[in-house]
Parts: sequence; structure tokens; C-alpha cells
Amino acid sequence: MDYIDPHIHMVSRTTDDYATLARMGCVAMSEPAFWAGYDRGSVDGFRDYFRQLTQTEPKRAAQFGIQHFTWLCINAKEAENVSLSRDVIAMIPEFLDAPNVLGIGEIGLNKNTKNEATIFLEHVDLAVQYNQSILIHTPHLEDKYQGTRMILDMLTGDSRLDRSRVLVDHVEEHTIQEVLDQGFWAGMTLYPVTKCTPERAVDMIERYGGERMLANSAGDWGPSKPTAVPDLIFEMRRRGHSESLIRKVVYDNPIEFFSKSTRFEFTPRDGVQTV
Repeated sequence: MDYIDPHIHMVSRTTDDYATLARMGCVAMSEPAFWAGYDRGSVDGFRDYFRQLTQTEPKRAAQFGIQHFTWLCINAKEAENVSLSRDVIAMIPEFLDAPNVLGIGEIGLNKNTKNEATIFLEHVDLAVQYNQSILIHTPHLEDKYQGTRMILDMLTGDSRLDRSRVLVDHVEEHTIQEVLDQGFWAGMTLYPVTKCTPERAVDMIERYGGERMLANSAGDWGPSKPTAVPDLIFEMRRRGHSESLIRKVVYDNPIEFFSKSTRFEFTPRDGVQTV
């Protein structure tokens, strides 16, 4: 089955991973900007990173028939450096006209600090100013519920936002319902240790029905599995779910959400372009 991974960090993966993903059915992906494993020291470091996301990775993916899209931001882990964060936010518009940019992301919170919240709101303002969709990171483990609540409060307090253009990612069983009830998209990240296993994700699909729900691998430089979305497909088939529901979660839903971005152009295998 063709599928789309809506959140994967291919800058951390080898070219062999692109080949494997193509063989498993991956036809498109989106790669949010994220933390590199260390705090970067200058805006030029981010400028080079954004060139990689908008120029290098699309070419690497295209070698294997995969269409590559991206999102731009400074990650919440680096938001404590408010001055650098503001320099990066001011620089982002240089790249917003690149053909594979879908919006601003993955913005969010890490430890739910005041500085993180300040930079989150300034990213949201940038997205509104430039008519961009938004992809949101929610915190890990013990900070998950409080951080998600803070993010939802900030989002719902901004009347300018179109909630159908916002994806709240890394949801778990205790956060997904409120995300969906508030009218946002919900992303389930399939990790081997933290976040959500394929089995838990299928449990949530069974409970909420698959509407406005996405599944991703977030494959990065830490413990992660870039082929986790096919694992979800296999688990749904094992439980007897219809091919139409599986396709909705792993293919139709990403296209519907991405289509809200002004520059999304997707050509499926049958050649009928989605704009």
C-alpha cells in the first residue's frame, strides 16, 4: 500500500533508509525542522539547515520516487535562547517560497517554560502573517499533559487561526481527545520506546475512528524506526480493519491536511496531481 510519512527527520537517516522506505510503499514525506542533538550558536547555522531541508533532502528523496516536503522553525529545545530564536524567526521568510515548504513547524514546548511559550507564540504569529499551516510538537512523558494543555490554550486564544490548518503531533491516549474536540488534527508518533507503539495507535484509531488522525515514524537520530508506519498498516490488517480505513489514515488524511498548505503539489503513482 502507498503511504505518506507526515513527520520524519531524514537529515538523520542514511540513503539506504530512503531506499527501504520506497520499497515499503512510502511515496511522500514531510520533515519538520527539529533539534540537532546540540544547541546551534548562530542564525547562519539554521540558514544552512534550512538549505538542507529545502534543497538537499528533496533531491535525495527524489532518487527513490519519494516526494519530500518540509516545515521550518527553531525547535522548542533552543527557545531558551530568545535572542537567537527571534533572529531565526526573522530569517525564516527567506525560505517560505521554496516549493517543498508546507508551513511552520515543529514548534511547541519542551519543558513548558515561559521562554518556550514566548517563542511559540511568535512562531504562530509568523504563520498567521504569512498564511502558513502549523505543525506542533508536544512535550515528552511527564511534561506531556501540561504542555499540551498550555499549547491548546494558546492556540484557542488566537481567533486568527484556522484550526483545520494545525496539526498537534505526538498525541497519546490522555491528550488526543481534547486535540480532536478542539478541531485540530492529531498526529500519533510511532516510537519503539516512548510516545506511542503501533498497537496503541491502532487502539486510538478504533476509539476515535480515524478522522483528522495521522500516523508518523518521526525517524530521527535517536531510538526510532523509519518503517514504523508500515508496522501500523500490518497491525491494522491483523485486526481486520478495512483497506479503506487504513488508506485513510496513512495516505488520504496526510494529503487532505497538506492540501491546506498553499504550495502543496503532490503527484501520486496514477499521475493525477493534487494541488
